[in-house]
Amino acid sequence: RKLEQQVRHVLGFASAKGGVGKTTLAVLAALHLARMGYRVGLLDLDLTNPCTHLLLGVEPKLDLVGEESGILPPKIAEVEYMTIAFFTGGKPLSLRGSEATSAVLEILAATNWGKLDVLVIDLPPGIKDEILDLSAVGGRRSKIVIVTTPSKLSIKAAERLIEVAKGEKLSVLGLVENMAEKPGPGRELARRQTIEYLGNIPYDPVLEDRFGKLDELLETRAGKAMREVVEKLTRLLEG
Repeated sequence: RKLEQQVRHVLGFASAKGGVGKTTLAVLAALHLARMGYRVGLLDLDLTNPCTHLLLGVEPKLDLVGEESGILPPKIAEVEYMTIAFFTGGKPLSLRGSEATSAVLEILAATNWGKLDVLVIDLPPGIKDEILDLSAVGGRRSKIVIVTTPSKLSIKAAERLIEVAKGEKLSVLGLVENMAEKPGPGRELARRQTIEYLGNIPYDPVLEDRFGKLDELLETRAGKAMREVVEKLTRLLEG
């Protein structure tokens, strides 16, 4: 069963290094898209540190319902949700290279998404095989959103990631600058790389207290700023 037959758009959230808030933004994007009436899936492919379930307030031990057509992802706040943590009980997997790729493809093959408008994927951080496998997973429908912070190290790493993605003919939909009170070096990086600057998300100290409380999560400063980013994303996807 091909993902391409089930999903109109595949949207991978990628970052060159950990700790930039990529997972939080991927979860916020999925929740906002669902609120806007899109049929949305969220897939956590971070094999070494899957943590979207913590943001959603979901135990990584859900009883998955299997059918002949595949595993039905549970619905969380109108988002079809699948994570590697369901299979590992939340414990990290130390897989590399082709092993990681086959684990990813097995999860996808086992999941029956039904018909989705957008599948949001939380990719592992780094310039890794999994990011390049996004095109193998979603074909030409795959687009990447780059997440960076304004720090020099993060910007430098993000630039390398953009260049790798372009070299692999992956479509980079745009860049989000996280933990930034105003547009910073991320905007300049987007201009230099001729990609869309999707916006800046302010640092929000209350964010972690809202994990698992999804309505409140969307009402935080970061949640509201992310809504504007998502509105831009939908225009680019539909365009």
